[in-house]
Amino acid sequence: MFANIALRTVLKSSAGILRESGAVCSALSATPWACSSALLGARVGGVAGSFAALPPVRHYARAAKKKREGSEGQLSDLTPTMLKMHYAAVPLVQTTDDVVRRLLSLELASHSEKLQLKMEQLIAKVQRDENDRSSVQVRVAILTAKIRNYKEHLHKHHKDKANKRRMLMAIDRRKKLLKNLRLVHYETFETVCQQLGITYTFPPEYHRRATRRWLAKKEFCIKVFNEVQKQKKEQMLNKTSLASTDAEAAKADKSAATVSL
Repeated sequence: MFANIALRTVLKSSAGILRESGAVCSALSATPWACSSALLGARVGGVAGSFAALPPVRHYARAAKKKREGSEGQLSDLTPTMLKMHYAAVPLVQTTDDVVRRLLSLELASHSEKLQLKMEQLIAKVQRDENDRSSVQVRVAILTAKIRNYKEHLHKHHKDKANKRRMLMAIDRRKKLLKNLRLVHYETFETVCQQLGITYTFPPEYHRRATRRWLAKKEFCIKVFNEVQKQKKEQMLNKTSLASTDAEAAKADKSAATVSL
């Protein structure tokens, strides 16, 4: 019974609102959006228990996304007229047709071929001789070319987690190689960093946050260490005293033996 009464009241209030809205729209004789705004204003002071839908919000004034400014990559210095790596030393290429020369140049080369040529240029700067392909300097040059390629790729595709992981692994390997080279041959390390444009940074010092538990544990460990050192000193003193008494007893036995003779 109460549900029927409530339903009737809601229907009566909605019918009254529709009549008021029709009157307002006919009086205004405006555009549909003006009529909807008038309806909204009329509904604010309407009958309690009913509701009105808000007008849709359109983001016409949304700010445009800023494009990331890309810096010049490591392959920017390779001109399109340069020949590919396998055809640069062939003398017949210089006398061929323009179409064939264009096919053998970097203008139509893939990214991997350009990266291979750049890698060879970096290797030529630091290798010891023409047949050097496995020294530390050459491995550092190869890793440097790969790291810069990963960096340029991640600048455009910053959500590529797999290549980001490969880049971090390559950086760690290069750090280890440079650290060992710095300890063994410092002059070679300086020339490699200068030729390849690498800035070597030292790892940060180890820092641990001092908590109350850690401080109490440290104090206890210091006390235990001091007690152990005291015990070791006492044992050494006992050993030296026993050795001195044994030596005195041996001298006394020798002197007694000589007297008896």
